[in-house]
Amino acid sequence: QVQLVESGGGLVQPGGSLRLSCAASGNIFSNNVMGWYRQAPGKERELVASITSGGSTNYADSVKGRFTVSRDNAKNTVSLQMNSLNPEDTALYYCNVRWFKVLFSSTRLYDYWGQGTQVTVSS
Repeated sequence: QVQLVESGGGLVQPGGSLRLSCAASGNIFSNNVMGWYRQAPGKERELVASITSGGSTNYADSVKGRFTVSRDNAKNTVSLQMNSLNPEDTALYYCNVRWFKVLFSSTRLYDYWGQGTQVTVSS
């Protein structure tokens, strides 16, 4: 089984910064994608940023230039540095790790989530 534990959420004023961290443990396939998603009240969960084990990144348009995702493959950790935060960034942030495995002619998705950490941007 795989477990993800997030930390670093909290209350911050507009324009401020926060850093989220996530530690993954368990039987994790080395070729994976780790990422951060968020869900605001009344809205669907959305991708914030992701990073492959090779270091390729993907960001939501709303956070480009403000957020930076990084990972440590040896430690199975992923971080999200969030700068210039605004109230629209307020949400529950989830860590995710996923990978595919091909066995014979079938492909299986392995998809794991953390419990979420709250980020609130307010004056």
